[in-house]
Amino acid sequence: MSLVARHLEADGIPTVIMGCAKDIVEHCGVPRFLFSDFPLGNSAGRPHDPDSQALTLELALRVLESAPAARTTVQSPLRWRDDAAWKLDFNNLAKLTPEDIAERSREFESVKATIKDMPGRK
Repeated sequence: MSLVARHLEADGIPTVIMGCAKDIVEHCGVPRFLFSDFPLGNSAGRPHDPDSQALTLELALRVLESAPAARTTVQSPLRWRDDAAWKLDFNNLAKLTPEDIAERSREFESVKATIKDMPGRK
């Protein structure tokens, strides 16, 4: 997405990237970046939390509107949890049982199948 944003910007279309991988997105040199210190895949806010999603969208639009210079990064004030310990545990395979891993794999495959079966998808 970062490379697409750069291409769009080169054609005069302003963009803002919402992401959770600060080092990667900044390395790609996007013009505007809203960083959320959340687990990967949650750059639009917390799952099942419309308030955090609405705030994230509002922040992204503010960044799009007011970024003072190219390669501007703004960090969301939202937190995944009160402390940063989640970063040590989130999807840490060493701390999961084989059953936990198998269940997460089944959930992932179920989501993929649901998306694949959506109307309009090939």
